[in-house]
Amino acid sequence: MRPGWYPDPWQVGTFRWWDGQVWTAHLAVPRRGRTPRLASWLSVPVLIGGLVVVPAVIAAAVVEPASVLLTLVPVAIVAPILIWIDQVEPEPVGARVHALLWGATISITVAGTLNSVVAIGISETAAAVISAPLGEEFMKGLGVVWMVRRRELDGVTDGLVYAGWVGLGFAMVENVEYFVAASDDGVLAETFVARALFTPFAHPLFTVWIGAAVGWAVARSRPVGRAALGGGVLAVGLHAAWNGSLVAAAQSEGLGLLALAATVFVGIFLLTAAMVVLVRRRERHRYLKGVGAMLLRYGLAPTTLPLSGSWRELQSYRSALDREDRRRFDRRRAAMARLVMLNDRPGPVDPGEEARLMTQLVEATR
Repeated sequence: MRPGWYPDPWQVGTFRWWDGQVWTAHLAVPRRGRTPRLASWLSVPVLIGGLVVVPAVIAAAVVEPASVLLTLVPVAIVAPILIWIDQVEPEPVGARVHALLWGATISITVAGTLNSVVAIGISETAAAVISAPLGEEFMKGLGVVWMVRRRELDGVTDGLVYAGWVGLGFAMVENVEYFVAASDDGVLAETFVARALFTPFAHPLFTVWIGAAVGWAVARSRPVGRAALGGGVLAVGLHAAWNGSLVAAAQSEGLGLLALAATVFVGIFLLTAAMVVLVRRRERHRYLKGVGAMLLRYGLAPTTLPLSGSWRELQSYRSALDREDRRRFDRRRAAMARLVMLNDRPGPVDPGEEARLMTQLVEATR
């Protein structure tokens, strides 16, 4: 038997180390307190927000079904990009759905209420330039931090992915309001082109900076709250700049300011796209570099996951598998990537977290 961690047949949830001669140290998987009452894609805040949003969306679908259906177009554009970003360590479907629902329910409920109060009490301009960036980015960022609480977020890419899904959910429900109002005013086509085709990435583009900051903090074992605040300042600033340029263009009715607004958005898009590509490339490199060490550390057979010097070769291997083997491969790779991220953090490895992730890997390799 090769040295490595092996499940203890006498004690469920425990791994023991075999050094080639004797059994020595052991790791115990931390026990969960109580069985969750809600599915992984639900939480109490999502349920509370859903009580407000779901009836409103149903009512809009009855009155303006075409307007509601058009909100799915930006989803079809943005969702494949988020899936592409999430290739190295695919996040659980339930966790991604929860992030989408967070943006579509509790985030838009709280932020929308705040915007309405400011618009009535002060002005619509103040709501667009001040309360909207502050309230919306705070609530969307809270959805990212919630995934840290659930121990689903362990790196920068995870932060980008969850922030993207939260922003997409927010934009989807917000578009319902805009499209229904535009249909009543007879400008649905123009509004659809502007929001669904030209700027479908708007909300995800702002919030991903919070996700990147939170993911960086988790990966480097830094305080998450402080990082979220720093990323939030950047997200709010970009959001306020975008909304302010739109307000200025609308009030002046000039093409010059409209062109400036478009330039601002293109600049934000290019900056964010460059950051996402860089982060994704670094995570692929970290995985390819660390998987071999993880196989040795945990005494796993080399056939558990193929070793490769390039991501393209690894993807070619995956493409040659049938559907079921591809799913197994993705589960093994995701579990291994989480262990790589855990061991890459500064400081000693948390034994409880290591045992939990080892359990995921053992289950994925069966």
